[in-house]
Formats: sequence, structure tokens, C-alpha cells
Amino acid sequence: MKRVTILSQALAIACFLLLPVTGALASQSYPFGLLLVGPANDHGWSQAHFEAGRELEKKLPGAKMIYIDKVNPVDRPGITIPMLVDDLVSKGAKLIIGNSDDMKDGMREAAIMHPEINFIHVSGDDVLTGKATPNLSNLMGRMTYGKMMAGFVAAMTSQTGKIGYLGPLINAETRRLTAAAYLGARYAWTQVRKKKASDLKFKVSWIGFWFNIPGVTSDPTLVTNNFIDSGYDVVLSGIDTTEALVVAGQKRKEGKTVWAIPYDYKGACVSAPEACLGVPYFNWIPGYSDMIGKAMGGQWQQQFLWLAPDWRNINNPDTSPVGFMTGKAMSPETKKALVDFQNALGNGSLNLFTGPLNFQDGTTFLKKGEQATDDQVWNLPQLLKGMEGASK
Repeated sequence: MKRVTILSQALAIACFLLLPVTGALASQSYPFGLLLVGPANDHGWSQAHFEAGRELEKKLPGAKMIYIDKVNPVDRPGITIPMLVDDLVSKGAKLIIGNSDDMKDGMREAAIMHPEINFIHVSGDDVLTGKATPNLSNLMGRMTYGKMMAGFVAAMTSQTGKIGYLGPLINAETRRLTAAAYLGARYAWTQVRKKKASDLKFKVSWIGFWFNIPGVTSDPTLVTNNFIDSGYDVVLSGIDTTEALVVAGQKRKEGKTVWAIPYDYKGACVSAPEACLGVPYFNWIPGYSDMIGKAMGGQWQQQFLWLAPDWRNINNPDTSPVGFMTGKAMSPETKKALVDFQNALGNGSLNLFTGPLNFQDGTTFLKKGEQATDDQVWNLPQLLKGMEGASK
């Protein structure tokens, strides 16, 4: 995988957003379609995309979003991605975004069927593997950094040293994000709090999909309750919805000293602010502005963008594709330590994907001093030694 510098990404996006909109571009009507795997108001992954689409309507004159949510086999049985794309095209969509890894095959098929339409598949890698047609691009944020921050905050806060991770399904994306959270937790536990690595317990429980499907997945509410009842006092969420935080809020009302860290959406802490340590979130505005803006101006080009935070201000909505909002439950001491941690990640003095690191089965991932390549992180085949939970 080609490595792109973090600074050049941020500057390129910032410069694009400052370009004036030409008269011809401003006068055009440009409908774009958005396929959301979950509800548009899920307080998580899909809502982050939906709100970015609404913001683009303000930022890019002429842009108009058409969306279909709950695009998954349970909510829309028998309905395929190409069917939904046909519907969006019939309504005038000139560019279509699919927001889930599960849409990979369908998005690729639809792009072949509609060479006149541009497509953005979020979290896929068909551009890298050479399977994408020229009208299909991939976009993702480098959430490994956000997950490192989440793990760091969890381990700085935990009183038991037992951290639970509520995982969705198992694939390369979820393995790398879960491993990043573990590495952030291990760093805080051993390097900042100066505790023994063996005293840190980091357990992953996978529910089977990005959100709860009764009768199909494990119930994330029950999984979170099991974590807390087993002595895990911080639960990190890797799913699209906020069950982990809701349960933690309920437990705090019962007198338990527990916390949670939700995922995906900037406003997720509102579900239970008294239990929320913070949230790593995606901001799709910079990436969408770049890709859709170029398409509107007749400058579409196939791209694979894996965008890092804007380390000058990771919560800048115009420039930072990945952010971390601190929560009401985070202590002042942890806030200060988090700033130092963020600065070290941003200036490159700290790279947690540095060896020695072994995989869960004991085989070598990285030798001492060796740093992982983008390809090694993107395609992480197993969880890491020190993590409890299934890798496949």
C-alpha cells in the first residue's frame, strides 16, 4: 500500500475546501446517493454519514443528497445493492456512496452496470486489489488512531485492569481497530501508569454484525452486562450503536463504578454522559468534500483515501477525518495524559505498531524495532498476543 504523509493529506483537503466554487459548478444540480447500512439516526456509524451528507449540501452549491437507510439483509430481505443503485440513478443520482464493507460485492457490480455513475465505497479496498472499475473509489479514515486513544483512556481510567471490547463481526478492519485499542490500552497501563502488562485483561466479544439483529447476532446489551458482571469496569464499543454506553449508564445509577466508550459518532455520549469517557468518531465531511467536489467539477479520479487525523486540531470538522471527543466522565488527569499521547502520535515520536509484537497464536508479527507497513495494518490477519477473543 502506498504510504501518504499525514500532513500532505490534511493540507490537500484543507486547500480543496478553500477553493472557490466556479459559476458553472454552482449553477449545477448534482444529486448524490447515500446507502446506509443502518438507520440514519443510529447515534453511530450511519448517522455520522447522514449528517456529513447534509453538511455537504451546504458546502457544495448544487449538491443534493438522496439516501436509503437500513440497507442490510434483515431490514431489506431480497433487496440487492444494484437494485437500490438503479433506484437512485432513476432519481437522478450522479454519484453513489455505499457506507459498509458488506456492500463491497454489490458496489463493484453496480459500478460495472453503471459506468456513467461515480461510486464511493467506504471501508473497502477494491482500488488496492485492482478489482475496481475506474468509476469506483475507496474512502476510509485512519480510525486506528482513534481506537488507540480510546484504549489509552480506558486503561488510564480502569480500576480493575479489566477492559471489555464489544466487537461487531470479524474481518481485517475490525481486527486492526481492536488491536489498535489494545495497543493504546497497553501503553497507558505499562508506560504511563507503570503497571505490569500481565495485570491488564483485554477481552473481545464479537456479536456477529455491526448492530443487533434479534435472533441472528448476540445481544450487545447482554454482552455488555456480562462484561460488567464479570468485573470489567470499562467497555469499549466497536459496533455502530450505543448499547455499551446505555448499559454503563444504567449500572452507574445502580451504584457501580463503570464506564464506556462508544464509537463512530461525535454526539454518541449523549446516551449516558455520566458514564461516557469520550468517543472516537469519523468525520466524513473532508473526504466526501474532496471526492464529490472533484466529481462535480468534472475532475473525478479513482482514489484510495485512508485519511489520518489533522493533528493540528483533530476535532476540526473541516479538515480532520478522525476525531476524539472527551466525555464528561473523563478525569482531568486522564485528559492531560491524553493530550500528551495525541501529541506523540501526531508528531511521529510514538508508533504503537512497532515490534516486538506477536500474533495471538504466538507467531511473530513484528520483530524488535520493526514498524508495520500500511498493508500489514490494513490486512491484519489475527489479534495480538495479550488479547483474549476469537481472531476468525
